[in-house]
Amino acid sequence: MDFGNRFQAKRLAANPDAKLNPPMHHQSAEHRVVVKGTAEATNGDRVLILPEHECTFIPLDHVHRMADLRKLPLEIIEMQVGSYFVEDDIIRLENIYRRTARNELAQEPSLCDDSSPAKTHHSRA
Repeated sequence: MDFGNRFQAKRLAANPDAKLNPPMHHQSAEHRVVVKGTAEATNGDRVLILPEHECTFIPLDHVHRMADLRKLPLEIIEMQVGSYFVEDDIIRLENIYRRTARNELAQEPSLCDDSSPAKTHHSRA
């Protein structure tokens, strides 16, 4: 969506009953805002239910995950803040979609593809 020297914004989406891989970052923190649907948000050792317009702040070194446990698609805006946004700062603790830094953008499932449960939409303005 957008990026600068100290931030990077992304739109994330998950189909019903899907969850995103749980990562951790050493060099960037995140704010995640639910813009559509209801998310089950894991943030460190806490699990929150976030309806539309609610958010969570994810500090450095916190394991985090968003899951869509409802029957409607989930859309989230992720705002990373920090000074380093390179793939090698993403520590994947589980890799249910078999993504790698090299093929992540090419292998992301499509929102329109019902056979694929989750999607990360990366676009830069």
